[in-house]
Amino acid sequence: MSNKKAGSKTATALFDTADRPEKIRNVALVGHSAAGKTTLVEALLAATGTISRAGTVADGTTVSDSDPAEVAQQRSVALSVCPLQWDGVVINLLDTPGYPDFTGELRAGLRAADGALFVVSAADEIDPITVSLWEECAAVRTPRAVVITKLDAPRADYPATVAACQRVFGGDDGQAVLPLYVPDGDTALIGLLSRTRYDYSGGFPPAESSADGADVEKPRDALIEAIINSSEDETLLERYLSGDDVGLDVLIDDLETGVARGTFYPVLPVCAGTGVGLAELLEILSGAFPSPTELDLPETQALYGVDTKPGECDPNGPLLAEVVRTTVDPYLGRLSILRLFSGTLTAETQIHISGHGGAARGHPDHDADERVTQIFSPLGATLRPIERAIAGDVCAVGRLGAAETGDTISAKSAPLLMAPWEMPEPLLPIAVQAATRGDEDALAKALGRLTAGDPSVRIERRPDTGQLVLWCLGEAHADVVLERLRATGAHVETVPLRIAVQETFTAESRGHGRLVKQSGGHGQYAVCDVVISPLPRGAGVEFLDKVVGGAVPSQFIGSVEKGVRTQLEQGLDQSHVPVVDVLVTLVDGKSHSVDSSDAAFQMAGALAVKDAAAAGNLALLEPIAAVDITAPDTHVGSVLSDLAGRRGRVTGTEPDSSAMLGMERTIVHAEVPEVELIRYATALRSITAGTGRFTRQFARYELVPNTVAAELRPPA
Repeated sequence: MSNKKAGSKTATALFDTADRPEKIRNVALVGHSAAGKTTLVEALLAATGTISRAGTVADGTTVSDSDPAEVAQQRSVALSVCPLQWDGVVINLLDTPGYPDFTGELRAGLRAADGALFVVSAADEIDPITVSLWEECAAVRTPRAVVITKLDAPRADYPATVAACQRVFGGDDGQAVLPLYVPDGDTALIGLLSRTRYDYSGGFPPAESSADGADVEKPRDALIEAIINSSEDETLLERYLSGDDVGLDVLIDDLETGVARGTFYPVLPVCAGTGVGLAELLEILSGAFPSPTELDLPETQALYGVDTKPGECDPNGPLLAEVVRTTVDPYLGRLSILRLFSGTLTAETQIHISGHGGAARGHPDHDADERVTQIFSPLGATLRPIERAIAGDVCAVGRLGAAETGDTISAKSAPLLMAPWEMPEPLLPIAVQAATRGDEDALAKALGRLTAGDPSVRIERRPDTGQLVLWCLGEAHADVVLERLRATGAHVETVPLRIAVQETFTAESRGHGRLVKQSGGHGQYAVCDVVISPLPRGAGVEFLDKVVGGAVPSQFIGSVEKGVRTQLEQGLDQSHVPVVDVLVTLVDGKSHSVDSSDAAFQMAGALAVKDAAAAGNLALLEPIAAVDITAPDTHVGSVLSDLAGRRGRVTGTEPDSSAMLGMERTIVHAEVPEVELIRYATALRSITAGTGRFTRQFARYELVPNTVAAELRPPA
């Protein structure tokens, strides 16, 4: 295994970075996991001389896929930063995973980016997963351009793919999604605005020539009209329709404005294998995509009442950065990838680290002051030392002990807190335990590293079952999480997840509790009779005293109640299932003037409950979840059929109003036993081809059918 795969490599020479934010572009590559994002990054790095030779996903030699899980699975599972320079501009390429299990890494990449390069394969249809990724970008209003890759694939169909992009991404008329270039054979492109032919038959960069004779007027006119229609100059359309010649500079300026505002999405054909379109793509990234100064900063609040919030992306402003990824390097320890929004970061800078809002996921709130030691420009797993990082840039900082993904970095003298990005809800529970008692400390440390780097994981220590549960986004995510835990030296085992069942009485039962011990000395004497009646779900345990004539002295009534409640809470047998939703009425009893005591009546109360249970009027209760399932209309029938097999009750359906045109979806409301939802995240993905999603919340407990009661009862 090479050093790059084993851990980060540190370069010795200082790497040159941008001197002002206007010369920085932060671009996230977004698309289906098989669309060719990582291969495109390799081609761009090689074309610009950033690396000497492009690696391949199949060989595990790409710059951006440095995680061992990525090499093994041959797909991206984590955010990777790959900067390059083109025409005096630093372009930070943020390669994001396209598989739904790693949506958390995608959202981190979108948070760090100022624009998104949406990658679509010319050899594949636009499936609902691709649509969901476009919706992720739209949700945070990220400016986008569309790149159609794999032009050399056997089934590649560029015109059909453009039409599909226009239909799915372009709204009612598709006029927001139009190509800037069209392929001309296998080795050339034609620029529609400039009427220039770019020939890659001789390699990169392409040879340029006039394309006046090419038949491109129809798509060129459509492009110009779309640019003019979105222009802020209201006279431009009138001039164009009257026959005036609109200058190329004016069109390009309006095109760049439309891209930056997120109202126009240019389409570019690019083939990473042959290099076709790489120069044109670099021109779009450096020229049309917005710089960090053109977009608003994330919402920020000042801590401790110090009002020093930055108003713009200014290297001279207050320090404001965010941790978008955290890894544990075998040589440098904890490594934090930062996106700077304001200020300048240098070695020896005193910083404040603040993380709030993740306690519900097992990420406690924290604040700490630390000092920056060394700053790097990351190139995948390679770390290149730099003297400083300015507002708008992406950098890496080592040995920040308290920093976790999503944390805010600010000046020690002026601490700030940024509103965190929304993380996807993990819905696949995995119960784990240390293999041996000696591994428990190692597991605790490994969980600390895991939570620091992956905020999409929710860690739950269940008091009702005593299990440690890791909530993941899917099977692939769970595999990566477990691999990362074990890589730290923690011997972790997965165990079956236990559902927290309860028990209740289904009919009135009488119980007699008698404790009589008189073997010399101070004895014990307590007798009580109880009646246990069922209550409605959610009522809990109620206790009622109906003793007459002082059969149980008043000072021992509370003792009986304590014994009753303790026994019901502990359960009535070795399975320790708690009993709920019952009314326990104390109706009679006996006492002794000398031998009766608080402890004796507690024991008698517990014995009376056990005696009442002997009548057999007991039944298990299981938790029921209210579930909202969103799936494409074509898969709703399969979803409903699957729910029926899970003892689910459908309570209603409604169309998803947020669905994009041509991708209609339905929201199914249902109530499903929680035991049937343990692997539902995986099952739903299977029956909907990866396009379904769901949310869940606890609704209530219900009686368990006799056919499944034995399976749910915990072992004694």
